[in-house]
Amino acid sequence: MASLHLLSLNHPKFTLHAASFQFGPLRKYKLNQKSNNLNFQKGIKCSSSLSSLSPEVEEECLVLKEEDERPLSEIWQEIQGCHDWDGLLDPMNSHLRREIIRYGEFAQACYDSFDFDPHSKFCGSCKYQGARFFEKLGMADRGYQISRYLYATSDINLPNFYQKSKLSSVWSTHANWMGYVAVCTDEDEIKRLGRRDIVVSWRGTVTYLEWIYDLKDILHSPNFTNDPSIKMELGFYDLYTKKEDTCNFCSFSAREQVLAEIKRLLDYYDGEEISITITGHSLGAALATITAYDIAELGVNIVNDGGVTHKIPITVYSFGGPRVGNLKFKERCEEVGVKVLRVINIHDKVPTVPGIFANEKLQFQKYLEETVSFPWSYAHVGVELTLDHTHSPFLKPASDLGCAHNLEAHLHLLDGYHGKGRRFCLANKRDIALVNKDSNFLKKEYGVPPHWRQDENKGMVKNNDGRWVLPERPRVEAHPHDISHHLNKILKIATGSSQLKRAQ
Repeated sequence: MASLHLLSLNHPKFTLHAASFQFGPLRKYKLNQKSNNLNFQKGIKCSSSLSSLSPEVEEECLVLKEEDERPLSEIWQEIQGCHDWDGLLDPMNSHLRREIIRYGEFAQACYDSFDFDPHSKFCGSCKYQGARFFEKLGMADRGYQISRYLYATSDINLPNFYQKSKLSSVWSTHANWMGYVAVCTDEDEIKRLGRRDIVVSWRGTVTYLEWIYDLKDILHSPNFTNDPSIKMELGFYDLYTKKEDTCNFCSFSAREQVLAEIKRLLDYYDGEEISITITGHSLGAALATITAYDIAELGVNIVNDGGVTHKIPITVYSFGGPRVGNLKFKERCEEVGVKVLRVINIHDKVPTVPGIFANEKLQFQKYLEETVSFPWSYAHVGVELTLDHTHSPFLKPASDLGCAHNLEAHLHLLDGYHGKGRRFCLANKRDIALVNKDSNFLKKEYGVPPHWRQDENKGMVKNNDGRWVLPERPRVEAHPHDISHHLNKILKIATGSSQLKRAQ
């Protein structure tokens, strides 16, 4: 039985604030009259070009580049993995390369907008208002609009993942901003894509890898279905499902927040061609896989269009993600139609855990799980695209684990990847300076300072009295007023699905 036993539909402590702004279609924004551009780069000017390529390299890139002349709108189902990306990865399809990078940039946006500063009372929150989120990040031309922000409680067994302020007066003592839901609203972009796209992006970790050691390597049955043999890592499960009733932002779990918003958007755009794309890096990649499975297991993506029932495709673009669950979890993801493309750097250690000893590479894994009931058996979900940072002439052949795990480095490697055994060549000339945005991975001869992206004056501004202060941020709506309504709808879908299964 598909279960929503963790979804609480009554929250007496939940209140709306008049000064809050609201997210998404049907919801209006209230913006500050003043805004500050907090993106300051150490002498780096933003550019989408790559000026360091020599004419010879430019010519070679033109030879290597194989452009798919078909419009994306005609083949988007293939690009989203309807055939498990068969024939699209080697050689790398040009549409697919651009789409993976595009979704990777949606994941990177979580890092670029997150307040990591422990000396700020806003540490652990998003720096920007939803209405100007993509504008502040230089992504206003993407054609997407933030629908809602996602939060999770920090009171779980992953202490090294969460960011907390050292100050006593903070925006929230329990919550961390975890990502967002966005929807494509630009008509030209919808036409180019061939459908309206809903994106869920989960925050992970930039280079701080200590959270890996917090993993208890304990498999737990999530009870999203009536099969107790389907299990996922306990820390990921807690992050996705735990809540804190005393906190406005965590009175609904991350699970409840994302499921309700997906249901709301599907109802709002009923009758349209829609895709659900979920992305994340590192621990965010684990959350992306769990979210995709949850949506499909509950049947939230099953819609009725003129009496005809069909499934809205769910695709995960995962970057540097760990294993999430056991072999049964992997098999169930495949059964419910979740498509996962995992992009990894072969030198990155995160994708090798948990399940170092028993994983999908072990010939007798199924026997270990079903017969021996081995409790530490994990399996990756989906199709793997393996990259190697030593193939890029721009990067240091570093053994630094943080650099190997860096998301911008993954996107750089994607731009240069053309297939196994093929020479590295930047197909879209993605700016190599982006690699050093939050790392020190580029070779010194390119003259790009490490960790160059930072907030101007750490967000401090002069007030009317000429004093430097950290400005207040507008109150963010914790949860939309109709979240319980949409959770009730999901509960009915799950109940109806389980009754149908019993009848069969």
